[in-house]
Amino acid sequence: MDTALTREQVLALAPDDASAKAAGGLTGAAKWVSFGADDDAIWGECKGSGAKPYQAQAERATLATRCSCPSRKFPCKHGLALLLMYVQSAATFAGAARPAWVDEWLSSRKDRAAKKEKAVETAAAKVAADPAAAAASAAKREEGRWKRIEAGTAELSRWIADQFRRGLASFGDEQRRDARAMAARMVDAQAPGLSVLLLDAIEALNGGLDRQREAIEQFGLLQLAHEGVMRRAALSPARLADVRTALGWVYDKDDVAALGEPVSDRWRVLGQCQFERDDRLHERRVWLRGLDTGRDALLLDYAYGGRGWEGAWTSGATYATTLRYFPGSAPLRALAATAQAVAVDTVNDADVDRAVDAASHAFAANPWLPCVPLVLAGSTPARHDDAWRLHTGAGDVRLAIGDASAWSLLAFGGGQPLSVMGEWDGRRLRPLAAWAAQSPRQRWTAEDAL
Repeated sequence: MDTALTREQVLALAPDDASAKAAGGLTGAAKWVSFGADDDAIWGECKGSGAKPYQAQAERATLATRCSCPSRKFPCKHGLALLLMYVQSAATFAGAARPAWVDEWLSSRKDRAAKKEKAVETAAAKVAADPAAAAASAAKREEGRWKRIEAGTAELSRWIADQFRRGLASFGDEQRRDARAMAARMVDAQAPGLSVLLLDAIEALNGGLDRQREAIEQFGLLQLAHEGVMRRAALSPARLADVRTALGWVYDKDDVAALGEPVSDRWRVLGQCQFERDDRLHERRVWLRGLDTGRDALLLDYAYGGRGWEGAWTSGATYATTLRYFPGSAPLRALAATAQAVAVDTVNDADVDRAVDAASHAFAANPWLPCVPLVLAGSTPARHDDAWRLHTGAGDVRLAIGDASAWSLLAFGGGQPLSVMGEWDGRRLRPLAAWAAQSPRQRWTAEDAL
């Protein structure tokens, strides 16, 4: 961990304001049974509601944290408090022997990394030993999956046609049950991405007449995916990658790390968010923008069973690193190599027209993109007709935001124009961060952005 870590950088790791506030209340030594640090980790035992204290720990190299508390947030308040205490008084952490539970955690992280590296080496060895056989085996597996997907999307296409023949206005409980069954069928056909699109379309239909156009667009994307599957032999590599991603056919990270398009730059962290996929799976999205290339990137990570994230990215900070992009017509998702924080001069945000134009080009290149990052400079939030909007130089933008976060954003700006960053799906902007041009280091983040 960087010895120059500051309180602001630790608080930037917090998943929301509530966690940061709760962590502040746990920084007193009386709250902790023990704590310590060495070259590899920081650890401590914090008093909780039960007889056994919570065991919190952080890996110094990556700032990855883990805690035995039942919280579903990463980092939890105990992990944040531990880092805050270390920042306040690192000397008091010295001299303690590392506990066995910290050793076990560090060892498990090293074992996972070693197993992953070994798997890559084993796969490479098999290819090197008999590349023709390896290629033939991979092609056979791939063709088998394409056939299952082709059968599934053909069935989905017929079902969509039936709904339009009947008329969406008559879409009732029976059709909703059929739609859920069809969504499950897409998972069976190894096209889970289409299951998500279909469920989104049904949710839009449940929203009444105001969202019927949105539902029709989703049905159109589903039909377009079927057309892409049927015509895959004629598609360019980038367009085929778009289809695969829309289907939910995930590219192997090791392949991307080795073969993905490399882009080296100083990457500014525009904003980030995390949320629960289910009871034990968490997702984190970190949006970056290259200061020299102007490229946008998405770092998508998952944490399962309380393991925490592999690395820390501070919103508003800038890192020098090389990204490897996943393939596609408008590539956004990427993998990051080891990143080094760097200091930069004030960065000027692009004007609104250019930002909106870039987002439009991305959706035109890949219509299945769920969202793109959008920074709207000189914007002011306002409430109209029980809905929140953002006043910009290019017109009003509808916001997907809860009232608590919206009022917080309004108070942060104090009526003055802000640069608002969020995820734009072509209809609504989901704000993730905001800052003023004159004080970009002071940032607002949405607690209930997702």
